[in-house]
Amino acid sequence: MVGPAGHLGNNDPVYDDLGRPPLDQTALTRALIGAGSRWTEVLVVVTEPSTNAALVRRARAGDEDGLVLIAEQQSAGRGRLGRTWTTAPRAGISMSALVRPLGIPVARWPWIPLLAGLAVGAALQQVAKVPTVLKWPNDVMVEDRKLAGLLVERVEAPAGAAAVIGIGLNVSTTRAELPAPNATSLLLEGATTTDRVTLVKAILRRLDGLLTEWESGAGEPSPALAVAYRSACSTIGQRVKVELPGHESVEGEAVGLDESGRLLVQTPVGQRALGAGDVVQVRRSA
Repeated sequence: MVGPAGHLGNNDPVYDDLGRPPLDQTALTRALIGAGSRWTEVLVVVTEPSTNAALVRRARAGDEDGLVLIAEQQSAGRGRLGRTWTTAPRAGISMSALVRPLGIPVARWPWIPLLAGLAVGAALQQVAKVPTVLKWPNDVMVEDRKLAGLLVERVEAPAGAAAVIGIGLNVSTTRAELPAPNATSLLLEGATTTDRVTLVKAILRRLDGLLTEWESGAGEPSPALAVAYRSACSTIGQRVKVELPGHESVEGEAVGLDESGRLLVQTPVGQRALGAGDVVQVRRSA
């Protein structure tokens, strides 16, 4: 069992919004689990305080690579810098995936949220026809409006280190349901589909492919992968202010990424390589 929520049965017809049908766990399992796939199990629950927190517990208990947990509603979703939020039932995708990139140096792990963002952005462009861009390190945007957020947590456990990749995507969220004025949803952006089964399949397939490519290079992204991220990232080439853990902030021009996926910021006193932070201000360079 995953948390206290209980499983949403595939034959359960009880839901109160015909425009927001429940996810079909059977269909997701059939499409995503099998030979050649990283994903080993897809669980759908009615509600969960935090899918990331649930999978962190599972990782510590020894669960293997490939477990995916999706909640129809989150009551205490986890974000960067300790932020929490709630979601309207079945209005979005609240999903976490457990991966164990064994043999990959920890210094390369900052690429994991970048690859997750690239996977989400590319999948949405493919199936929903929404023009996404990436805001380093963990937001998927449409222009300056936040469509999806990611949180990757590293877990130390007796079975080995694991990464829990959390993805929160606004799908049919209305303007009144948005958590912040700069947020948006696929519905509000005129997406060609808001079918969540289609979206989950596209995101997880793309994430599987990108992680496999990254692992094949021992955690060093191929030139093509690095170029794909830089091309999708709207932060690079801009004047930025980055808030770091511990209340420090750095201002300067985001000039690129290093080999470990850290953001390179040119400041008046030299270049800084930032492995974590929250980009709170972006403006065009002169």
